[in-house]
Amino acid sequence: MPTIRVDLFEGRTPEQKKNLVKGITQACVDALGSKPENVDVILNDVKRSDWATGGELHSEPKKS
Repeated sequence: MPTIRVDLFEGRTPEQKKNLVKGITQACVDALGSKPENVDVILNDVKRSDWATGGELHSEPKKS
């Protein structure tokens, strides 16, 4: 039973999340031979102020 955790910036619509979950589930079925009902997908909405790359918060304006 694969469990897939996805961290993404908050603000996606329920429809976008539904499409993402369906795609990830299907990928597990295709690649691993899993049954769809055995695939868990956990979505974690993260605020831009709580995510940084290269020492810069994503909530801060980009430096030129």
